[in-house]
Amino acid sequence: MKRSLLILTFSVLIWGGTMQSFAQTYEEWIGKSYDYVEKEDLLAAEMSLKEALRLEPANPNNYALLTNLGTLQRRQGKKEEALVSYTAALSRQPNNAVILENRASLYLEMGETDKALNDYDLLLLDNPIHEEALYNRGLIYIQQKQFLLAEQDFDKMMETNDASLYGRMGHAILEKTRGNYDESERIYNYLIERLPREWQLYKGRADLYFLMGKNGRALNDVNKVFFESVPDAALYVLRGKIKLALYERGPAAADFRKALEMGYDPQVVDELLLLTK
Repeated sequence: MKRSLLILTFSVLIWGGTMQSFAQTYEEWIGKSYDYVEKEDLLAAEMSLKEALRLEPANPNNYALLTNLGTLQRRQGKKEEALVSYTAALSRQPNNAVILENRASLYLEMGETDKALNDYDLLLLDNPIHEEALYNRGLIYIQQKQFLLAEQDFDKMMETNDASLYGRMGHAILEKTRGNYDESERIYNYLIERLPREWQLYKGRADLYFLMGKNGRALNDVNKVFFESVPDAALYVLRGKIKLALYERGPAAADFRKALEMGYDPQVVDELLLLTK
């Protein structure tokens, strides 16, 4: 989904005046972590937070440091280490919505769908109208073909906010998965007309057009995202599939290889590359 990873959420905690009574060395290590993040030296920032945690292991604010340690590790591709950090943070604050959301989305990245679903369930127990949790849980339900449960989550979002982008987008994805392509297209067109710079909508509609066999329209939407935004590996795969359908095997293979370089599932890419021979 859309949302960026949590980055240094403890800044208010740390610089709101509470740090003055803490040991200076603890504060200095945290300050260094800020400096290293600004310099994009994520490994050094990670080490700085680990030093702070080592110096004050019982500090009540360490749940925030652990959360941000997890995010730094995640940004470096250290998913297993990030999971350990998020879980340690949750051991200190089990119902913290931000940490649960981060761990749930990490579980999704790792393919641990059931564990992600459990975290979203926990989050929604305390906050039943949490939009991102409802949206992501709805997507998991779609993946599990539990369409009625997905519909309930998206409806809940619309009841809370009838202008919810993600509520409507969830319905568009649901109808596409159900095979109700015309209804899905209607929703995408409605959203794009009102939010013409929400590039994820073009990506979703491109996938729909591809399923409908409208490859020219699909390619037009994909190219718009490539031109206006930063494409991810999945978008390269989608463009490759569209080009393959248009008998452009060489360019399709190039897109699939690019997706592989960006970390896309090698088995899927290998199967797609076979189709370009």
